[in-house]
Amino acid sequence: MKKNTKAAAAVPTPRSRPAHWLVKQEPESYSWDAFVRDRRTSWDGVRNFQARNNLKAMRAGDPVLFYASGDPKSVQGLARVAKAAYPDPTADEPGWVSVELEAVGPVARPVSLAEIKAEPALADILLIRNSRLSVIPLTREEFERIVGMAGQARRP
Repeated sequence: MKKNTKAAAAVPTPRSRPAHWLVKQEPESYSWDAFVRDRRTSWDGVRNFQARNNLKAMRAGDPVLFYASGDPKSVQGLARVAKAAYPDPTADEPGWVSVELEAVGPVARPVSLAEIKAEPALADILLIRNSRLSVIPLTREEFERIVGMAGQARRP
């Protein structure tokens, strides 16, 4: 009898806790104010493989920080994943995905990139190490540290 030596396809497994994320956006393309006005949006058009893999890992309910990468560079609001990854309708080729994000609300005080860089507990986040990445995973501790720096008492 021949053994099946093919590796099993990766199947997403349920998580007991939500993952935490930071998404970056140029304010000229889609500002925090526009997101709040729309309340919910498709996070599409991502064409970086690492960012795409991060989108695929997002699950409904995961908390998200909204970071404006223009001037001023800062975390401006809280959001949550409303719908997990699905095929990106803006893509010309298969394999690219979108998620739907829902605005929760602004942070009490925006947290600048300079403040994030100055915080030793945040020295290893990809926002600093790979500044071009637009969808960034955070640990719960990193997420909560930034939320605390913003003067927020609660998470989304």
